[in-house]
Amino acid sequence: MQIEVISNSVEQTKKIAKSYAQSIKSPVVISLVGDLGAGKTTFTKGFCEGLGIKDLVTSPTFTIMNEYTGGRFTVYHFDMYRLSNKEEALELGFDEYFDLRKLKGICIVEWAENVKGLLPALYVEINLIKINENSRKIQIGVKGWVG
Repeated sequence: MQIEVISNSVEQTKKIAKSYAQSIKSPVVISLVGDLGAGKTTFTKGFCEGLGIKDLVTSPTFTIMNEYTGGRFTVYHFDMYRLSNKEEALELGFDEYFDLRKLKGICIVEWAENVKGLLPALYVEINLIKINENSRKIQIGVKGWVG
């Protein structure tokens, strides 16, 4: 099953993410898919707000992972943009975060397609598709890596 909704503003995207976060259970890994500027970090900000996290949520482009605590669940926010394959992520020890038997919280992964095979067999994929400058189509569904 896939949910599809249209957002017409940054604030609406945050509101959609906040609402989704309020219904989520842990542990879960979420892959955020979208072009540069599609709203992946904006979605994460709203999601963390929905969990009650008060920290400033920023893109972990250069640190690769930010950890946010203080809400219903801890959020591990990854940006795999600078990695070119699964092996680089494994060298950094990230595989432990994606083991659902050990994960205590929620992983949100931007650019997961750069590290194919690292995510668990089942995960949530959220596609953010630019319609125009302000509007996004947001698709939420359960997926699994093939291959």
